Amino acid sequence: MVLTAWVFSRWMALIYLAAFWSLGVQVLGLIGHQGVLPIGDFLRSVQGEAGGGRFWLVPTLCWLNHSDWFLLFLCWGGAALSILLLFGIMPGLSAFLLWLFYLSLTVAGQDFLGFQWDNLLLEAGFLLIFLFPRPLGIQLKPSVRPSIIVIWLLRWLLFRLMFESGVVKLASGDPHWADLTALTYHYWTQPLPNVISWYMAQLPLWFEKLSCLFVFIIELVVPFFIFFGRRARLIAFWGIVVLQSLIMLTGNYCFFNLLAIGLCLLLLDDGHLKFIPLAGAKVIEGGAIHKVVTCLVAALILTVSLGLIANSFAGMALPLPVEKLVDALSPLRSINNYGLFAVMTTRRNEIILEGSNDGSHWKPYEFPYKPGNIYRAPGWAVPYQPRLDWQMWFASLSNWRQNPWLINLMRCLLKGDPSVLRLFAKDPFAGHPPRYIQATFWEYHFTGFKARKATGAWWQREIKGLYCPTLSW
Repeated sequence: MVLTAWVFSRWMALIYLAAFWSLGVQVLGLIGHQGVLPIGDFLRSVQGEAGGGRFWLVPTLCWLNHSDWFLLFLCWGGAALSILLLFGIMPGLSAFLLWLFYLSLTVAGQDFLGFQWDNLLLEAGFLLIFLFPRPLGIQLKPSVRPSIIVIWLLRWLLFRLMFESGVVKLASGDPHWADLTALTYHYWTQPLPNVISWYMAQLPLWFEKLSCLFVFIIELVVPFFIFFGRRARLIAFWGIVVLQSLIMLTGNYCFFNLLAIGLCLLLLDDGHLKFIPLAGAKVIEGGAIHKVVTCLVAALILTVSLGLIANSFAGMALPLPVEKLVDALSPLRSINNYGLFAVMTTRRNEIILEGSNDGSHWKPYEFPYKPGNIYRAPGWAVPYQPRLDWQMWFASLSNWRQNPWLINLMRCLLKGDPSVLRLFAKDPFAGHPPRYIQATFWEYHFTGFKARKATGAWWQREIKGLYCPTLSW
């Protein structure tokens, strides 16, 4: 596993680089001092409620400093650490700092960094800290034997990610998963479709049902192959990689699918990677201290993760010590439950933000990737995550009172905050804020081949009214 672990660590470095870069160009507009959800306001609120326990309940380096420059330091510092890890410079220390920086930003990001792949990156990144026995030094070439315990913990993480995602679909009671029609809705109701999504949505029902059955096989059956021999793990590798690649091709899920594929690399062994030359030097083995530490980490992760599974899917009450351990570690977001697309959305509602100077003539604020203009082709964002676009999709599933951040966003547009305006495709008012901001509510659906050819539109839509009260200054 010397080659495999070496490749995996480089893959993780690239995932971290994409995550920090993606956040670095958005962070000020999201949580900067003039952003939608200023981190300073959040920390003051937590301090008032949690007092001295705030440092563990909300574990972020932003307690030291929450200025805009410090947020940028965490983002671009994380990107620099990713490059150090990519070249094998102080791999253990680099991995620890990457995990700490990303945890700090995830906690500080509030609504904008609460996605399952943020937690997945933290959990995989936490295990990466212990993968190699020597945290310092330089590992340019594959010459260090990784911890087999950590390899199996990462495989266990991959198993939970896939299997739990399958279980939640059945456990939710959603009839569209039960009758295999979920994918007839998925391609056009998912948060950020792309052009391929449009074409996939045109496929016949029998193909969509067959595809849905394929998803269940990969998520509920194939993950068990992880725990068997070399050939079985190779089947699991290709099954999961194919599914994740198809998801990535037909939707915009930032670095999530790439991260899942990275975990699949650990199902391979060095014999599958013969094209990568060994360093030629003697392979470095881990010492007794490292083995003891990894055993303790394994005991902790297995206890908490099995407890989470038992409680979530079997409804079992946890022993009090395990329950306290789960609660104590939950703020670190590094041992988690997973489960994607538990309930399939069957309608697509969109919130369109518009500005006006007279209350009669309105100009829309176009988002970089979220559907808006029906003639604009759905875009491609991977591995970038436009977090405001994503959050707008979630807001459309509920009312404005459950999404107070959206009112903050509208106020920021009235003030013309530059950092917030940079989150949009363009400013329709060219730096001169409008007097009124409204949020209209629309129902969207993909067009078909005939309508697309006749009109050039990718979407058809129907207005439903106002999403929330109009704001003005």
